[in-house]
Amino acid sequence: MAMGFGRKNNEEVVKEEVAIWDCVSDTCKCWIRDNFKSSEKPKCPICGSDMVATTRELQVVNNNSIYSK
Repeated sequence: MAMGFGRKNNEEVVKEEVAIWDCVSDTCKCWIRDNFKSSEKPKCPICGSDMVATTRELQVVNNNSIYSK
């Protein structure tokens, strides 16, 4: 049986400007996509600091959770 570990993924990676929340702590590098946040103004899930809204160019990922807004 052949395994596909060496295969290249020929699908194009689609990127777009995405709204995210970035941790304000200088020692924490955590960020979350806006469509994956758990509250209107989230706290950092790693260190508990405040987070600020910003954008990044990221691969498109859809959140189909019934809990996302």
